[in-house]
Amino acid sequence: MTSSAHDVVDTIIQSRYSCRAFLPTPVPRSTIEDILRVASRAPSGTNIQPWKAWVLMGKKKDLLSERLVAAFDDPEEASTHSEPYDYYPEKWIPPYIDRRRKVGIALYSLLGIEKGDAKRMHEQHARNYKFFDAPVGLIFTVERIMGRGSWLDYGMFLQNLMLAAKARGLDTCAQASVNQFHRIIREQLDIPPNETVLCGMSLGYGAPQAPENQLRTDRAPLDEWVNFLD
Repeated sequence: MTSSAHDVVDTIIQSRYSCRAFLPTPVPRSTIEDILRVASRAPSGTNIQPWKAWVLMGKKKDLLSERLVAAFDDPEEASTHSEPYDYYPEKWIPPYIDRRRKVGIALYSLLGIEKGDAKRMHEQHARNYKFFDAPVGLIFTVERIMGRGSWLDYGMFLQNLMLAAKARGLDTCAQASVNQFHRIIREQLDIPPNETVLCGMSLGYGAPQAPENQLRTDRAPLDEWVNFLD
């Protein structure tokens, strides 16, 4: 790989961020197909390619969003839903809890949401279920029979997708928040019972002036997590 080639790849990787406000500009289906096709070049154990995607646009996306927001806004109904798998640990420890808090504080600060403002925090969280107004929402599933290795493979596929989108001037936000309401998603999209809802994703053109899109998270220095052994 030439110097200029790795510069391009590095720039795409480092410019990706979690976009939380999108423009209404439509994304052509052909572009979405190209992105998914490129993403599918991700490696997977013995090339089993465990990923499955559900692409939502227009009325179908709006109907799902309405149903998800309604469930989230109703405490009684929301309490009947739970995630299909543990995405986060049951007990948080440093440094992970510190990083999590830092991101939350930074995001709410940009949005002018003060500590303890439960109403505005709830409203901001609800935007997850509207796919942050992106023109495209994606739901990803994996067959229940698959092992942990396939979930690792899936992560590489999702990263490929986000980078392929960024290379085309599009932004994304991977979303585990939708997992809580996987039963609603399954019902609305007619997802087979042998598949687990893994996560969602928003896709579109980011709104560059939106305060929440100014957030850029940092990364821990190498000496905190890398061990070089000679």
